Amino acid sequence: MLACVYRSEHAVSQADIVAELKLEKGMQKELTTLLAALVEQKILNHTSKDRFSLGKQSNLATGVLEQNPRGFGFVTGLSVRAGGLVYTRDPAVEAFRMGSARHGDTVLIRVYKVRQDGRPEAGVISVLVRGSNRLAGFISFEQNKVRVTPEDPRFPFSVVIDGAAPEDVKAGDAVIVELADGADATETVGNLRGKIIEVLGDPDSIDVQMRLVIEKFKLPHSFSEQARQEAAQLPEEITETKGREDLREILHVTIDGETAKDFDDAVAVLKTKNGFRLYVSIADVSHFVRPGTALDKDAYDRGTSIYFPGRVIPMLPEKISNNLCSLIPDQDRLAFTAILDFDRQGNTTKKRFIKSIIRSHKRFTYTTVRQILIDNNQDVRREHKPFLTPLKWAGELAIILQKLRKERGAIGFTLPEPDIGLDDTGRISTIGRAERNFAHQIIEQFMLSANEAVAETFTEHSVNALYRIHERPDPIKVQEFTGFAKTLGLNLPKHREDPDWFGQVLDMVKGSPKEYVVNNLLLRTMQQARYDARNVGHFGLAATDYTHFTSPIRRYPDLLVHRALYDFISRSKENKKNLSPENLKIIGPFLSTRERVAVSAEREMNDRLKVRYMQDKTGESFDAVISGVNGFAFFVELLELFISGSVAIGELHDDYYIYDQKHHRLMGERSAKMYRIGDLVRVTLLDVDPRKNRINFTLAKE
Repeated sequence: MLACVYRSEHAVSQADIVAELKLEKGMQKELTTLLAALVEQKILNHTSKDRFSLGKQSNLATGVLEQNPRGFGFVTGLSVRAGGLVYTRDPAVEAFRMGSARHGDTVLIRVYKVRQDGRPEAGVISVLVRGSNRLAGFISFEQNKVRVTPEDPRFPFSVVIDGAAPEDVKAGDAVIVELADGADATETVGNLRGKIIEVLGDPDSIDVQMRLVIEKFKLPHSFSEQARQEAAQLPEEITETKGREDLREILHVTIDGETAKDFDDAVAVLKTKNGFRLYVSIADVSHFVRPGTALDKDAYDRGTSIYFPGRVIPMLPEKISNNLCSLIPDQDRLAFTAILDFDRQGNTTKKRFIKSIIRSHKRFTYTTVRQILIDNNQDVRREHKPFLTPLKWAGELAIILQKLRKERGAIGFTLPEPDIGLDDTGRISTIGRAERNFAHQIIEQFMLSANEAVAETFTEHSVNALYRIHERPDPIKVQEFTGFAKTLGLNLPKHREDPDWFGQVLDMVKGSPKEYVVNNLLLRTMQQARYDARNVGHFGLAATDYTHFTSPIRRYPDLLVHRALYDFISRSKENKKNLSPENLKIIGPFLSTRERVAVSAEREMNDRLKVRYMQDKTGESFDAVISGVNGFAFFVELLELFISGSVAIGELHDDYYIYDQKHHRLMGERSAKMYRIGDLVRVTLLDVDPRKNRINFTLAKE
C-alpha cells in the first residue's frame, strides 16, 4: 500500500489504492483503519481533499537488495524523494524483514531506526522490479522431485522444478532455471517453483564455469540481431582514406602478449634533433561504430570486454575487434594517432592528434622485445635487424618517461598476476607468475603519455569529455594502514598526503617477504579510479590530467574520448548532444559500474579455475604468506601459484590461539607463538570445496 503512494507523483485517494491493489470490498474497512494509523504515525499525510501523500516520518527509499548467504542483506544505490532523509551507509535488512524480495531486486524499503554506528535498519515494503527471473544452479533428484540448488549462495532457497527434467541431464549438472512468479511461485517455505530452460552440463568444464559466471553477474554475452547485421554490412577491406594523413611509411609496430588476438595500438619512435617524436596510433573504432547504432548500444551496455583464461566476452563483434580494427601486420588500417614531441628530459614540447591511415610493419611480442633490448640475443637481433634502432630509441624514451613519472610521485604497485595455462580440454594445466619485463614498461609509458596528452588537451580547451579520475585515499584507511605497519616493524616516513609517500613505503618493502602484503593493504587504502566529466586528477599516477584513449576496441569510455577528440580537432558538433555535461553525468557512473562488474567477474572466474586446479593436490605442501587474520582462521596466498585459501584455528593443534585484533595476529595462549599478516608459512592442502569455491589448508608438519 505504501508502495502505491510512493510510486505516485501526486496524492492518491483511497479508491486509487483499492483499484491498484485490486482489493475486495471486504478488505476496504481494514484499509481505512490502516490508513488512519499511518496518518497518526505521520508516515502518511491526509489532505483536505481526502487524499494521501507521504508524511515526514515515512522514511521510505528505494535501492537494490544485496542479500547475504546467511539471509540478511543490505540495500545499495539508495534513492530518496526530495526532502527525504539522506543516509550515509547502506541500510541493513534482517532476514525476517525481507518479505518476498530476493538478491538483485529493486525494492522499496522503510527505515525503522539508525544504529549508533550510523547503519540504518530497514524492512522491505515492496518489490518494485525483480532483478531477474532466471538463475543458474545444480540439479538433484530427491523423493520424486527434481530440485535445483542455486549456484550463487546469495539465493538462500532451492527451486522445485515443474514437470520432468530433460532426458540428458544428470545429478550435479549445471542448469539454468526460470523462476515462476505470482501466486504459484512458492512451493514451500524456502522453496520456489520454476522450470529448466537450459542444460549447461559438467560444472568442471571451463565453458560451463564461464556461463555460470555470466549468469551470476548478468553479463551481456550475445549481440543483438540488429548489431550482427550492422557488423556484417561493414566492408571486408579498408578502402577509404579521404581526410586522413598517410602514415604508412612510418615504422609502426605492435607489441603484445603471445596469445593476443586483437591489436588496438601501434607505436613508432623517431630520434629528433631535440629529443624524440612518439607516434601512438590507435585503431579508429569510431569510424565503424557510429552513435545511435545497434553496435553502439550493445557496446555501451557491455562497457568493456571481459577476459577469462582462454576466453573473452568482447565489447564488439569479431569482425571489428579481430579484423577491421585490429592493427594486423602489413595491412592498411584506419587509426587515430597522437604525435608527441619530447625533449631529452621527457617533457612534452608539442602534441598533435590526427585521423590517419597506417600500416603495422611488424608484430612483436613482449618476449621478443626483451630478447632484443635486455638479453641482447644475437640470433633474435639478426632476425629483426631493420627494427633494432627504432626499438633502441623506444627503450631510451621509455626509460626517460618512467624516471620522470617516478620523480613526480607516480605510485608503482608491484602486485604479481597469475598466468593461467589451459590444456586442450579447457582445464588449467599450469599456473605461474605472469612475466612483466621492460617491453611491458615501454608500452605502458607510451600509452600513459598519449592518455595524458589527450586529457591535457581537453582541459586546456574546456572540451566536454570523460576523464579517468583517481581521488585521494581515504584518510581513515591510511591511518589504519600506518597503525598496522607498526605491527610489522616498519618505521614509516611521516605521512604526507601526496603520492610520493606511498612510493616511499613500497620502496621500503621491495624484495622482502612483506612486499606482497604491504602492496595489497596499501592498495586497499586507495579509492577506486573511475570515469567522470569532472577533472580532479589521477592521484595514483600523480597526474593532473588523465583519460583513457588507447583501447576503444575493448573499453567504451575510450570510444567516447575518440569522438570528443575528433569533434575538437575537426570543429565538428556531431557528438555535442551525446557528450553534453548532463549525459556525461549519467554515462560516467554507468561505465564505472560496468568496469567494476567486469573486474569482479574476471577475478571470480580465475578463482573458480584455481579451485578446480587444486582438486587433485590434496596432501601436497606449499610455501605461502599470511595475507589476513580473523577470529576463526588466517588466510594465505601461495607464493608460486597465487592461489588463496585459509587455515582454520581448529587446525592449529599445538596451542589455544587468541585473536589479537589490534595487532592483526593470532597468539598462542601458552606458547605466545604468533601468526600474523606477512609471515611466511608452509601449508598442506586439506580439502577443496568446488561448490563454495573454497580451499582449506593446514600447517605442514615440520
